[in-house]
Amino acid sequence: MSITDRKIAFLLTRGVEQVELTSPRAALDEAGATTTLVSPAEGSLQAIQGDWEHADTFTVDAPVAGASAADYDALVLPGGTLNADALRTDPDAVRLVREFFDQDKTVAAICHAPWILAEAGLASGRRLTSVGSIKVDMLNAGARWEDSEVVVDGNLITSRNPGDLEAFNREILRALS
Repeated sequence: MSITDRKIAFLLTRGVEQVELTSPRAALDEAGATTTLVSPAEGSLQAIQGDWEHADTFTVDAPVAGASAADYDALVLPGGTLNADALRTDPDAVRLVREFFDQDKTVAAICHAPWILAEAGLASGRRLTSVGSIKVDMLNAGARWEDSEVVVDGNLITSRNPGDLEAFNREILRALS
C-alpha cells in the first residue's frame, strides 16, 4: 500500500517510548509517507525503553509552537509515561491535538498517549483503549474504554502497548490509504 502523498506528524518529547515511535514511523516511511517529529523539545530528545532505560536520541524536525494540523494528514502520539505526562501539560501540544480533531484528521495514540486526549477534552464519548494503568483516567474523562489491541472510533486509533504495534500500524496505514 502506497501513501506517498501523505504527511504525518509525530508529537513527542523527552521520555518517549522508543519502539512506539520507531515502529509506526518505519511502517509509514516504508509505505512512502513523509514523517515529521514535532516537539516542545529543541534540537534532540532522549527516548526510553520501558520507562527506565535510556534508548536512542532523535532529532526534532519542527517546534510544536509553530506546528499546524493544516500541514499534515495525520497525527501519531507515541507513548511513554514521561513523554505523555509532559505533553499533556504543554499548551501548544494540546492545541495541536485539538486542531487535528477539529479538522477531522486521523489521530493515532498508543499506551499513555491518550492522556493528552483527556487533557484536550477529546476523550469524552469516544471508544478507545490505552495502557491499563490510565484506564481510570480515561473513564473519568468520559471515554468508553475497552481492553483491546486496537480500537478505531472514527478518526481516532488507539492501542494499549508495544505488544499491539502490529495492529496499531496496520490501522494507521488503513486509515491513510
